[in-house]
Amino acid sequence: MYKHLLIATDGSELADKGIAHGLALAKGIGATVTFVTVSEQFPTLAWGGAMAGYAAGDELAIYQEEARKYGKEVLAKCKASADAAGVSAELVHVEDKRPAEAILELSQARGCDLIVMASHGRRGLGRLLLGSQTAEVLSYTAIPVLVVR
Repeated sequence: MYKHLLIATDGSELADKGIAHGLALAKGIGATVTFVTVSEQFPTLAWGGAMAGYAAGDELAIYQEEARKYGKEVLAKCKASADAAGVSAELVHVEDKRPAEAILELSQARGCDLIVMASHGRRGLGRLLLGSQTAEVLSYTAIPVLVVR
């Protein structure tokens, strides 16, 4: 049924549950996996202040360097888990995008037939204030999504 799973992760403990579940499913059905982690854009509010032109440029470079480093660490952990499970996996780090947007675009570009991601399951004010990338993916995707809590 499913041949190519997109497993999204932000490196959190909750996302690790999604990875484990997605890998178990992929192994059971013989599917391949693409892991994705996303680094959002440098916060726009950081550009303000008296020294904006000088300080923000340095902060941007540091932010991008740290995001790349963190993305590599997260994906290396995913690859190790996939190798241990005997599942073929590709690794993708998307920079400067909102997670839901990157997940949707990549799932389509790679021809994935299932998205696996974790969700905190926030409701009410918490969801309104913090947003929900999972809810956005669910709202706009054309393929099934497996949400792990």
